[in-house]
Amino acid sequence: MEYTLHKDFSELNAQEWNDLLKDSVSDTPFLRHEYQRIWWERRGGGEWQNAQLVLVSAREDGRLVGIAPLFIAEYESKPALLLIGSIEISDYLDLIVRMENHSRFLTGLLDFLAASFADSWSAIDWYNLPDSSPTLAALKTESETRGWTHLEEIYRPTPRIALNGDFEEYLSRVEKKQRHEIRRKMRRAIESERGVRWFISDMADPEAEIDAFLKLMEQDSNKAGFLREPMRTQMREIICAAHENGWLWLAFLEADGQRIAAALNFDYGNKLWGYNAGVNRDFMDLSPGWVLLAHILQWCCENKRHEFDFMRGDEEYKYRFGGVNKYVMRVKVTRPIN
Repeated sequence: MEYTLHKDFSELNAQEWNDLLKDSVSDTPFLRHEYQRIWWERRGGGEWQNAQLVLVSAREDGRLVGIAPLFIAEYESKPALLLIGSIEISDYLDLIVRMENHSRFLTGLLDFLAASFADSWSAIDWYNLPDSSPTLAALKTESETRGWTHLEEIYRPTPRIALNGDFEEYLSRVEKKQRHEIRRKMRRAIESERGVRWFISDMADPEAEIDAFLKLMEQDSNKAGFLREPMRTQMREIICAAHENGWLWLAFLEADGQRIAAALNFDYGNKLWGYNAGVNRDFMDLSPGWVLLAHILQWCCENKRHEFDFMRGDEEYKYRFGGVNKYVMRVKVTRPIN
């Protein structure tokens, strides 16, 4: 494999990148070219002020076979190589490489990084690797071979719901009391005579739709603090990119002629990824968050999406709706520097 260090995302063709991603070991929206580019340009909404891009690709016979989207930054008092997207707003990260090339790509990548940046990093600290990723075992093997220190730990739970196209079958798997609550709240909203309806945004006016979503999201004081200006700009750009590239799924719940709940999801890989949400606190008597989520899950069943992924976080409502834990991992590898 021939490895190349790129100075900018423009040096890699977006279509070629995304085509490789479709066949890679971890095909997630957070690894798409447009998402990664925006994250890097905005440095994670200001999460990383001082960072050096380490964007590496590998080709074989002219064909793109692997991408390592990385950066170097001071982290926990060490110069570390992190995955672009780290740490807080990109729920799933990994190397971009097909399974059949994964082991060779990682071995060559580590050799390339050690040779090209010998004095620039002492640790690899990769967050949000899916617990099913072959990168976990491969990094452990490489660490043992090279005499590097290796640490692997669970970082966050990522509850998800498996779906088979039948909403009633899904509900039958939810704990009895919660199943009753879901049905009761859906029925109460319909019978309220307050014009309750839900809809998927057509994004006819993207700026207005994004404004409506952010207005609901920031009613939560914690999320309002999160939405400082650099992060707000990044959120806008990611939503626009998702819309332009066909994987945005933004839904609203309406009552009394007002939007009272919103759910920002990604429709990607035949599943729905629940990224963020917001509710109008003046309408809690209608349980807007629960009602909208129930309609979303029903839509998933009717439209043959095989899974709803709540993504990172162990909020109680995820389990009330039947979420089953998977995990994202953190792997830290430390090498001695002579």
